[in-house]
Amino acid sequence: MDNKILEETYLKFQKELYLYLFSLCQNRQLTEDLLQETFLKALLSLSDSHGNIRAWLYAVARNLFYNHQKKAKQEVLSEDMPDAGPTKDILDQILQEEKLKNLYDGIRKLENRKQEVLQLQYFAHLSQKEIAAVLHLTPEHVRILAYRARKELKALMDKEYQEDRS
Repeated sequence: MDNKILEETYLKFQKELYLYLFSLCQNRQLTEDLLQETFLKALLSLSDSHGNIRAWLYAVARNLFYNHQKKAKQEVLSEDMPDAGPTKDILDQILQEEKLKNLYDGIRKLENRKQEVLQLQYFAHLSQKEIAAVLHLTPEHVRILAYRARKELKALMDKEYQEDRS
């Protein structure tokens, strides 16, 4: 891949890939390592004329994460806890972050495949066709999984809301 194209690709997709990887692993250092490795693979093996670079990057990042998970299971399990981010002073930002955290916590209660579909759809803003390419599914299967996941998530959120009000 041409260095100029790689630099443009990095600037365009690094933030959203970082968020996607962090949503998978909940560890900043691992996220940074996987992100760096994703772009290294792009430099080494992605052709300039690739049709959908964004979907390819997500697929590589996802595969790197799951390969890391397999290796980690073979080694002694570590206790990686998510790093706490810096505290925001602005009330609106805190409330927005709380809403996103509640949404993210709800998504984490879903089955793995449904989690991935919603994370790619809402946090990475991938189309159903791109998600299908990343997860090796048909777009129709992605559409069905997304529908079921949203329905399940709504039920979970409604249940928690009712419990909080009690």
